[in-house]
Amino acid sequence: MSKKTVLKATNLAKSFGEIHVLNGLNLTLHDGEIVAILGPSGCGKSTLLRCLVGLEQPDSGELEIESHRGSKAIGYLFQKPILYPHLNVAGNIALGFEKKIPKAEQHTTIAQELSFVQMEGFEKRRVESLSGGESQRVALVRAMLGKPEVLLLDEPFSALDLETRRTLALQTRQWLKQRSTAAIHVTHDPEEATLIADRVLTWRELFSSEEE
Repeated sequence: MSKKTVLKATNLAKSFGEIHVLNGLNLTLHDGEIVAILGPSGCGKSTLLRCLVGLEQPDSGELEIESHRGSKAIGYLFQKPILYPHLNVAGNIALGFEKKIPKAEQHTTIAQELSFVQMEGFEKRRVESLSGGESQRVALVRAMLGKPEVLLLDEPFSALDLETRRTLALQTRQWLKQRSTAAIHVTHDPEEATLIADRVLTWRELFSSEEE
């Protein structure tokens, strides 16, 4: 049985002035698949993700996103977690719910998800008190609560120490697989790419018409 495609980019191009960042890029992502894109800093990985999520408009090419679960949402996890200091951990996470639900249900769900990322009892913590790894876990929980069709991960572990990077890569993979959520993870770290992904593509491979 053939795999369902959730995202397909064909001949995407994006330039900034005279600088051609994307020039004929091709990428296919299947339902529930985790793809890592491996490339050096500055090669255009973040620009690709910004085009996929709609923060940048490609100059040319085609982008198709298919929904198999009634949702076309694309989640985005930035390199530096965006948390709001006027809200505690639970308040930041609650922003991710895809629809309004009763407070009691919110509290139960948030507690369950924090437990999964080994942050039991952190609901009332101020975000300024969190470590880098804890902050990124909070951002991840919030992104996943929106039940995205595809989650884009823009080197979210790069500023963390090696042990924390490895732990978060494995936890994120486990979480994505439990929910059968497709993801694109960009990184310059080959080990991190291998830990999290089903399929690892180098940046150069994305500009081949043979990419599947």
